[in-house]
Amino acid sequence: MRLDKYLKVSRLIKRRTIANEACDAGRVTVNDKVAKASTDVKVGDVIGIKFADKTVTAKIVSITESIHKEDAKDMYELM
Repeated sequence: MRLDKYLKVSRLIKRRTIANEACDAGRVTVNDKVAKASTDVKVGDVIGIKFADKTVTAKIVSITESIHKEDAKDMYELM
């Protein structure tokens, strides 16, 4: 699955366009490498997202094309 779509489906970032902008700005990493929005992610990858004053690090636990809002937090575990 594309990185930007995963960020949106997992609700780590609320909108796909914002996920694209974050990737283009170099604020998203996959396995400690700056990633583009089109980067393919898989189970076990570690995603880092730099927000204004903090960094969120999450490990991918599952990948699902669509999921209910309540279950989206089960797609990753925060580190």
